[in-house]
Amino acid sequence: MGRTSDARERLLEAGERLFGERSYGAIGVAEISATAGAPKGSFYYYFPSKQEFAVAVIDEHWRRQKEEWSSILSAEGSPVDRLHRLFEATAAVQREAKSGVGAVAGCMFGNLALELSSTEPVIRERLQEIFDTQVDMVGAALGDDRREMAIAVVANLEGLVLLAKLRNDPSLIESQWDSTARMLEAGAST
Repeated sequence: MGRTSDARERLLEAGERLFGERSYGAIGVAEISATAGAPKGSFYYYFPSKQEFAVAVIDEHWRRQKEEWSSILSAEGSPVDRLHRLFEATAAVQREAKSGVGAVAGCMFGNLALELSSTEPVIRERLQEIFDTQVDMVGAALGDDRREMAIAVVANLEGLVLLAKLRNDPSLIESQWDSTARMLEAGAST
């Protein structure tokens, strides 16, 4: 039996780490390959282009994040309690990033959307699908006819992650939960 390679997985892990630290444009294939400990030829064996690689990294990151969101949003408790846990889990991810590399990483999807949405339509479309799914997941947790509120919750969470990155302070996400809860309460009464 032939030897199996884990080069593809190492490349994806390297891409996720690098895209979490710096911009897409600042990272080259040679650096991704070196970080993964894989020959540059392996990169092109698995990924015909850097753009296709980025989509694969996005998909792998989303696979794990979607599992976490699904677990949180389908757990016991009121919709507000479950959303609170989602905010807490998001803050925990940012605290972990800060303790690891000294800086809040922000949201890979948001970072890439800001950088690439006007220049990389394939990546923009994939990110849009992910944000739409996030809205659908939050909407399902909130109940029927709450899509507009779900959009506001996802936008609020994404904005808080962006501000936490800017200020290098993950506590901002949790400290703003009360205002999010008030927004949900006000939306429920209208």
